Amino acid sequence: MTNHKLTIDELIEKQNPFAGNDVVRKQQIWRKSFPDAISINAHASNAVLDAVAKICQGQKEITSITITSEKGLGKSHIISRIRHQLQIEDKTLFIYMNKYDNLNQIKYDFLQAVASSLRAFGNKKVMQWQEIATALINEVKQVSYTPEQYINQYPSLLDKYSSKFIEQLSENIQIRKPEITNPYIVKAILWTLSPAHVNLANHWLSGLQLSEAEAKTMGLPNHQKQDQETESLRNARQILDIISYYKIPVICFDELDDPNVAENGLTTAQVIAGLVKDLYNNLKSAVFLLAMYPETWRDQIETLPQAEAVIDRLVSENSRKPIELKYLSPDDIITIVQQWLKEFYQKYEQIPPHPLYPFNENQLRSFGKAKPTIRGLLKWCADNFSQPKVVVEPEKNNHVNEVLLFYDKELKKLTTSTEKLLGDELKISKALKFSFQTLIGETIEGMTIDAVEEIEPVADNNGFLDFKIIANNKKIKIGVDVVQQSGSTLNAALDRLINYKTFKLTRGCLVRSDKISPGAKVARDKLKTLHDQKHGGKWVALQKQDILPILAISRIYDDPPSVTISKKDVLNFIKDGKIVINNPLIREILRPSTYDPMIDGDYRMVIPQSIINAE
Repeated sequence: MTNHKLTIDELIEKQNPFAGNDVVRKQQIWRKSFPDAISINAHASNAVLDAVAKICQGQKEITSITITSEKGLGKSHIISRIRHQLQIEDKTLFIYMNKYDNLNQIKYDFLQAVASSLRAFGNKKVMQWQEIATALINEVKQVSYTPEQYINQYPSLLDKYSSKFIEQLSENIQIRKPEITNPYIVKAILWTLSPAHVNLANHWLSGLQLSEAEAKTMGLPNHQKQDQETESLRNARQILDIISYYKIPVICFDELDDPNVAENGLTTAQVIAGLVKDLYNNLKSAVFLLAMYPETWRDQIETLPQAEAVIDRLVSENSRKPIELKYLSPDDIITIVQQWLKEFYQKYEQIPPHPLYPFNENQLRSFGKAKPTIRGLLKWCADNFSQPKVVVEPEKNNHVNEVLLFYDKELKKLTTSTEKLLGDELKISKALKFSFQTLIGETIEGMTIDAVEEIEPVADNNGFLDFKIIANNKKIKIGVDVVQQSGSTLNAALDRLINYKTFKLTRGCLVRSDKISPGAKVARDKLKTLHDQKHGGKWVALQKQDILPILAISRIYDDPPSVTISKKDVLNFIKDGKIVINNPLIREILRPSTYDPMIDGDYRMVIPQSIINAE
């Protein structure tokens, strides 16, 4: 009886490659990772790889890089990529810490993170501890044996010589490297090559105690609890310096936004910043990599006493500031999804109808306009990974009354989730774009709509501006952007709205419901430029009573709720009911700005008004 090979649609029904992968877990840092589109935020991962290359070339000895990004933008994805790329190159040993259980004993916790990381398998398919042990022995004996050869030889050597041969090796290494001040660490590292003692050696190197008999057999003194913190940091430094004889230690601190606070009042990020400063000052060679939220950097690192001295040791001396991760553009969305699906279909030996199947490019690009995080994208893909709908074309009869029935139902449904909808930039911008497309050829507010276009150049826009309205024989070109977020996203959007030359605009229109904080100086300065220096620039208020009707009708158009309703029926309903042409928000976007900075000095948003004598 032969196994039935699933068809591609059966496979899609049974397997979802995106499910459960929206959060990066520690094992994905160390073992097999998820599909990675290496062009996404390559500037961040390349900075670490370049730092390693410069140390290899002797251009520097030690450096630090801090990565900042909003939640879910992909900090841990980048760390996973860096770890796997470094493993291929085999020039580094990777240390990873993302749990901070006791900030009051951070040096002890750090030693345990070092030991735990070095238990992970490296490029040679053995523990990183065993790679170090092999390098130490090979240098003393002037040979080039592999770790596997030593691991295979150790049992017979121990049977023949007991532990004396390890004592002798340790002494020879000490003679060759007198700068190693703790010979017991060397001895413990050598014990990791013994299959019978590797776990005990790991235990001791982690700062934990052995039984009296075990300690005696291995010739290792037990740690003193009263000196635990001091001894832990000293041992961690010694281990990292031993590593640096042969490989570059890349030491990564992830998830520094942990809310815990030490007894001295310092946060996790501040405690680790102090630890990195100490290590930076005392290690021979290393690359430090830290990952945190922008507000953690701003509110916790930049406010430290003598912050400048700390920051000097947390960022590259060239940049003097953290590396920021970027939001995903529509092109990034396509690249990521295509890579995930490529590996999925290859695993199951399937050839899809096209590389994005079961999604389509327009669907993904539309989603990408909301500037999602990687976490948000993977969750969306998991939720929407299904066989494409079979669209049944209904007979093209006029069913305007039926459309009205569904329109009223949709409006009621949307009214119950208004607050959530007002935050959904993607759906709002999509509905607005659709609405203006229904007006092509119409004249409203002195504007005859010629076309609705995507924003070019795509690379410069990076998915921020939503679309462009072309009117009056292409003499008027209005760039429209729905922005409900604040901070860097708002600043980036306003940057593009005022860049008339690059995007070939004659007007820029921000659509937003929330006020802009008086403390948001950058955003308010850019808004001032939009109002005062750019002809026709304006900020139009997004109100629920204006957006709900076009959200409702655009939903019905995109996915007709009945086979008897055609898209043409929906368009006829929009035209006959003047759903779009009389919408205050639509008209306000088209209306030339009447803003007077001498009167409205606070750069207030323009509130769309109901139409009384509509066309």
